Amino acid sequence: MAMAVSNGGGGGRRRGRRRGGGNAAMSDINVTPMVDVMLVLLIVFMVAAPLLTVGVPIDLPKTQAKQMDTDSKPVTITVKPDGSVFLMDRPVQLNNLVTAIQPLTPGGTDDRIYLRGDTSANYGAVMQVMGVLSQAGYAKIGLITDQAQDQAR
Repeated sequence: MAMAVSNGGGGGRRRGRRRGGGNAAMSDINVTPMVDVMLVLLIVFMVAAPLLTVGVPIDLPKTQAKQMDTDSKPVTITVKPDGSVFLMDRPVQLNNLVTAIQPLTPGGTDDRIYLRGDTSANYGAVMQVMGVLSQAGYAKIGLITDQAQDQAR
């Protein structure tokens, strides 16, 4: 008894339209790879777009954040309510701030600088200090805040 082996019905012929004879090139465009690439690009741009809208390149700490552990003493600039500027514990003039900070930052403009502003300090004075630092090339400026206490109502 012999068994008949079928290779998919239709007598082995391809289904659908065929033009001409034998080995004609297929002229249909396969859009699946193009759609895959477009979806990947869409996801990349959706993730990257919010990162490009930041106007001032600074790191703002959260008020609920825990204290950071650092091995070395960070470079800290303080702005008091009267507008006076202190580098670490020494008073410094705003126009001499960059020259005074350079010996304290061995990594150059890649070092992180922390800026402390009193709650009653003029906002413009704090922004002037940030402007001087940014103009000198320091991009990693962190604003220091106190940790907020949860108040029960």
